[in-house]
Parts: sequence; C-alpha cells; structure tokens
Amino acid sequence: MTFDHPPDPPEAHRYSAADITVLEFDAAVLKRPGMYFGVGLDDPRLPVLLLSAAARHALHPATRVAEDHSLATEIAVLGDLCFNVTINQQHAWSDSPPLGYFDSLLGPEWWLLAAIATLCATTTVEMWSDGRGFSQELTGLRPLSTVQRFDPHAGSGTRITFTIDGHNLPSSAVFPADLGNIDAHGPDCTAADGPGYVVIRDHRRGDQSSTLLA
Repeated sequence: MTFDHPPDPPEAHRYSAADITVLEFDAAVLKRPGMYFGVGLDDPRLPVLLLSAAARHALHPATRVAEDHSLATEIAVLGDLCFNVTINQQHAWSDSPPLGYFDSLLGPEWWLLAAIATLCATTTVEMWSDGRGFSQELTGLRPLSTVQRFDPHAGSGTRITFTIDGHNLPSSAVFPADLGNIDAHGPDCTAADGPGYVVIRDHRRGDQSSTLLA
C-alpha cells in the first residue's frame, strides 16, 4: 500500500525565523489595541474602556505587586480625554524604582497601564515611598526625560496621569457623562472579595460626582 504525501512547498513559500517580526510593546499595542482593550482606535467607546482597564488592573495587579482586591485606588476624570489613577501601594524597592519599558517608570508589573500610556499624547508617572518621590514625563510609552526626584506627601503609592491622544480617534470618542457602567472586574475574575476598591471621581462636573467600585 502506498500513501500520497503533499509535495513540499516551494522554497519561496517556506517560513523561517527571518519571516517573524518581533514588535516592541508599544508598537504591538498600537497595531492591535483591540487585543488589550476590546476595541480599536476607530471605536468611540475606547476612552471609557481605557478607564475600565485601569480599574481592572488596579484591582487585579501582578502578584508581586499585591493580592487581588487589596489595593485602594482613586481614578479622577479631569477632562474629556484626561484622567489619572492613584494607587495606594507599598513599594518594594529599597532605594529607587526599577526602570521598565524603555527606561520608564512603567514596567511589566503594570503592563496594562503601560498599554494605556502607549495611546496617550502625554503621561506623567509619579511614585513615592518613605519620603522619597520619583516622577517622569512620557510621550506614548517613551520617556521625554530622565526620572526626577520630588518631595512627596506621606505614605507610599503611584499616580499616573494620562492624556489620551485624540488625533486618531473619532470626534465622539470622549468619556461619557455617566461613568456608572465601568467594569472593574471583567468576565474572568474569580478572586474573593477583599478590602480593595476603586472610586471614580468625575471632576468635569461642579458636584464632582463619584462612583465606588469594589
């Protein structure tokens, strides 16, 4: 009995390592933002989904940062495409924060916040602990400057201020007036309830309305 085997592909159609393109993290986010946030740059829902992503990442950080549902976080909506995230976390570094992507203060332990920064015109990262503060300005995920020192208030935490780049977004792509539908857990959350929470404050309104997500 004989078996017919398909012929080997012509040499021109064979793939090798030379055919594989390895993208930098920010280039991968820009190429396929839907893989990170569920929609592309042409979808007006993108800004509110970035808020949801920030809330989810704060409640479900990397295991080396904190346990799920353990961190207290405030998200402040400062404008139609500007918001910041303040996370009360105990930093593990002994002297200064380790540098992450492209020598920025955002490393893989906060990869989803780094992905949000990729879609921003400017991002300011601040980290503080034990009376020492460190800050850095980014455009996209690339540093505009080296890390600077500042005198922080008491405690330990991280604040990241994002200004989303609206040039490639539809004109209707802004944060909605109603922020009550922010999803801080996602469909795969199985963690037990904990002391952590996210409060969202909308500073665009005179009454500075707030929404608590736990």
